[in-house]
Amino acid sequence: MRIPLTKYGWPQVVIFPAAIIAIMIAVALGTRAVLQSWAIISIEVLLAAILIWILCFFRDPERNCPSDSNLLFAPADGRITDIETIDEPPAFLAEQEGQSTGALRIGIFLSIFNTHINRAPCNVKVEKITYKKGKYKNALNPQSARVNESNDLWLTRTDNPQDRLIVRQISGAIARRIVCDTAEGQQLTGGEKFGMLKFGSRTELYVPLRENAKCMVKKGDKVKAGLTTLIKYE
Repeated sequence: MRIPLTKYGWPQVVIFPAAIIAIMIAVALGTRAVLQSWAIISIEVLLAAILIWILCFFRDPERNCPSDSNLLFAPADGRITDIETIDEPPAFLAEQEGQSTGALRIGIFLSIFNTHINRAPCNVKVEKITYKKGKYKNALNPQSARVNESNDLWLTRTDNPQDRLIVRQISGAIARRIVCDTAEGQQLTGGEKFGMLKFGSRTELYVPLRENAKCMVKKGDKVKAGLTTLIKYE
């Protein structure tokens, strides 16, 4: 039977629940002489809620991602916080032969209640992975992408058009670890898992501007990784 918890959560997915359960047992057995029943029950309910949240945070839901090569899917669950046209995009995109110098950046904020697994936006080849140390500012702020710890995946679509893309994993005020479970030269299928962000954070998708590439989302929309269409090639 499939366990619906991500492997990227180890060891926290074991250590944190085990610690909570141990505390719950200690409270139940060791506080009867000093606390009233209502206080013990309240503490146990609070600890149980924390335990459930931890297990939910590391959930790995089964998803059947569409195989349409004309679509770019969300690389993360969350909410669209910003959609911005960039005149001077990262060099990896700007250097693509035959493309305009502009790019579209779509920012997704992941709250502590979202699934935090990252997925490939389409069929791609991983060209390069670049990690940058940084701060841990609130990931709701688009400026956090410039100063926070981040990890960039430079990708090339393996379907036509063979655009270059960038998926940026960004730490937030609570997130303190970026997990990237892929390697340079590896090919990923659309919707395939490649890592996660542990606790509230941000993921961005950079796409070269094209007349035939239509943005299918707007600010405030909720999206699901590997299921929600961000860009459609017409």
